[in-house]
Formats: sequence, C-alpha cells, structure tokens
Amino acid sequence: MKPVNIRLEPLGKTLSAPRGEPLQDLLFEHGVEFPCGGRGTCKGCRVRVLDGAAPVTALEERAFTPDELRSGWRLACMLAPAEDLVLEVAQWETAILTDGLPVEASGREGLGVAVDLGTTTLVAQLVDLSNGHVLGVRTALNPQAVHGGDVMSRVEAATSGGERDALTDLIRRGIGALAADLCGARPEVRDVVLVGNTVMHHLFCGYDVAPLAQAPFETTRGELAVFHPWELGWSLPESATVRFLPCLGGFVGSDILAGILATRLDQAAGLTGLIDLGTNGEIVFGDGHRMLCASTAAGPAFEGGRISMGMRASSGAISAVRLEGNRPVCHVIGDGAPRGICGSGLVDAAAAGLDLAIIASSGRLPDSWELAPPVVLTQADIRQLQLAKAAIAAGIRILLKRLGAELGDVQRVYLAGAFGNYVNAAGARRIGLFEFPLETVSPAGNTALSGARRALFDGPESAYGALRSRIEHVPLASDSDFEQTFVDSMVFPGG
Repeated sequence: MKPVNIRLEPLGKTLSAPRGEPLQDLLFEHGVEFPCGGRGTCKGCRVRVLDGAAPVTALEERAFTPDELRSGWRLACMLAPAEDLVLEVAQWETAILTDGLPVEASGREGLGVAVDLGTTTLVAQLVDLSNGHVLGVRTALNPQAVHGGDVMSRVEAATSGGERDALTDLIRRGIGALAADLCGARPEVRDVVLVGNTVMHHLFCGYDVAPLAQAPFETTRGELAVFHPWELGWSLPESATVRFLPCLGGFVGSDILAGILATRLDQAAGLTGLIDLGTNGEIVFGDGHRMLCASTAAGPAFEGGRISMGMRASSGAISAVRLEGNRPVCHVIGDGAPRGICGSGLVDAAAAGLDLAIIASSGRLPDSWELAPPVVLTQADIRQLQLAKAAIAAGIRILLKRLGAELGDVQRVYLAGAFGNYVNAAGARRIGLFEFPLETVSPAGNTALSGARRALFDGPESAYGALRSRIEHVPLASDSDFEQTFVDSMVFPGG
C-alpha cells in the first residue's frame, strides 16, 4: 500500500508514513510530546491539521471545543492518516539544562562520559579525566517518553503493558547513540557514569519495576550496577566500565546521590537542603553528618502536565509572568506567540493572581483567567498546582521536623534540575512552595550531571557505601503527620 506524506510546519520537513498506521512514534522523534503515553487523556500531544482530512475521534470530541476541532486541532496520539497531511508542529525546540563547570584535576589518563538519564531528557558529557574539563556535550529527549511523560506511566507500561524489555532497549540504544556521537572511535574512553531516578535506573538495568508500582514503593535492586559496553550494544572500547550509580531508597535515585556530591551537601557545616523539583520531587536535608531524604509525588504540574494549556519549557511556552500595575506581562520562550504555559510560568502566574486577588488563598478561581491569548488558567489548573506545591512543602516540613529543626535553622537550599534553575524563587515562595528566606535559596543547575561527572574521578571500585550509610530514606506516605501536613500545605499564603 502506498505510504502517506506528512508535512511538518513550520519545521518544513516531509516524512513518509505507512497509510492508516498510528503516527505516534514518528512524531515523537520530531518533538511532539505524549505525556500520558498516547492514551488520549492529557492534550499534551495536540497538533493542528493545516491540510488534509483527519476524522475526529470520540476522545478528541471530549478534549477540544467545537471551535478548536473546526480549526484543525487534533490529538497526535489518535492520528492514523489515510491521506497526506500538513501538520502544525512547533514543539521540537526544548532547552535541556547542561553543566560545564570543571572539577578538580585527578591525574587519571583517558576520557570519561557522564550521563544524566532524566525522565524527559538525556544529557551526556565527554570529560578529560586528567583535568576534569568538559570536551563535548550531547543532549536528546528520552525516547521512552513515547510510553508516557512521567515515571508512573513508564512503570505501568513496563508492568501492565508488558513493555519492560522495550523500554530497556529504547533507553540503552538512546544513550548508546549519544555516547557514540560524543566519543566517535576514540580508544581513550575509560569510564561511563550514569545517574537517574529509581525508575530510570531499573529500566536501564533491566530490573523489575513492579515493587515501585505499589506501596510501600521500595525496591531491593537499587545497588550500583556495572556493565561492559558490549553487554549494552555500545560501540565503546571493550575495556571501558559503565556504572549506574546506586539509588538512596524508594523513588530517591542516584540523581539525588549525584546532587549531594555536586553541592557537597555531605560536607556542609550547617543545615543545608537540596530540592529537585519535577514529577517526583526529591528532597534532602542534613548537616553533613546526618542526612534525610524523601520523594514526594508532586505530579507533573511543575513540568506543565495536567494543565489545560500546559507544555514543557519549549518554544511558545509562557515561562515567566510579572505584574505591571494590575496587568500580567508574560515572557514567551522564543519571543513568538504564546501556545501554552510551562511550570515556571504557572508558578509566576499563580503568584500574580494571588497578589491581584484573582485567586483566593483557598485556591478558588471564580472564572478562567486569560493571561495572554489564547492561554488561560482554569480552576482545575490551580488545583493541580496546589497538589504539587503541597506535596513538596509537606515533605520539607516532615524532614525538618525529624531533624529537630525549623525553617529558620536552614542556612542554604539548592534548587536542582531545569525547573529549579528557571523558577522565580520569589514566586515559588509567594505560593508556599517553600518558606525559606530568599537569600538562602540558590539555583544549582543540573546537579545530577555535575555529580555524575564528579563520580568519574572516584573509580569503578567505589559503591558509595560510607556516604549512603549517612543518608536515611524517609517514606513520607507512612509518616503519621504527612496527610495532615499535606492538607495544611494546600492553602496559599496570605498576601
């Protein structure tokens, strides 16, 4: 059967696809997001049909208004075209946070590769082991995202959907391609260090993720994992060692262990915190001797998920909102027309809405609020943000209480990850995401990548046993105070 042509605008690229077959895999390669894994429940994969016919499905009738459907809006996960199409797709330009800070010279010979295996993005750095300098960087979207934008979607796909082997193969091939592009045929590559959350660790290593699908969400397979390149199908020297650093417990993975290494939280003289804000918000607080860590199910609101016009921090996303008098002024990534709003913009918008008394401290938003046409915030959007911020705020309070400390005792808080790097700390404090004085809060960039690079100099023999023995994992769901603390944290602070 003759294939169909799919023209992507304004990218200006024409693709060939089997007639009548789903376009999900094809469009994912070109930046279309599928946060719910192609179930048609989130609108995150919306595209607009500019030319050609795409029949409306029942799911699309529920997802879009009649005017939107007449304008050509469709769910990419529902498209299985029988004829040529022209689609408006403007989601491929996404900023991926990297880090190029040098580390101490080690005197080791050869090259190393540090990899941050994120749920959404992949970053790999080529490092000169003699001096710690970064020689090259490669980035990509995590190819597993075609099965869902968050970790629990991947867990469901791996367990109920029987896709574990496919998810493992996808991520191994994805990182292998990055490493091959970065290193070429250079024989000096000695060591590769990977870090990621617990689900990414398990899926890369080929471990069973079923224990992470149900309470108490613990696993016995969070150890240091060591591979040879040939086991992974990678075109690196056979003598190279590939290490996936160990997890800390539950959903607190080796990306947080790397964050501790990067910020030297394990050497802190006073009470210090590390907060990695994402679908699962990981939190660490300690004084260098004793450290407590926890993971909170914040949901995808900080990444634009489950928000009516939410999207990742890519072209067309409102990423910041400030007030000029009583008028919100929006910054749009790429300086073009707004298409949606990402997590940092959502936080700013809520802070502005509170200051304008458009949003009540209870979270009530009487009517949809237009920020910049066509982007609006709804009552459901504010509720999603409240759930996300309450989870983080409650986790912080529980850990500090267990340490016998109060908010005023905290001397420094590092915000890690892309959201933590770009969020306006004043806006985050205004909505009650955290309550620390602003002068104590510092964006720390991609601490997972920085820590992975630092781990290249520890040598393959290190399993971080001594450091891990000083870190206690706190399962928040089993804490008797968590539920009430979470409820109390839902309310926005007064003006």
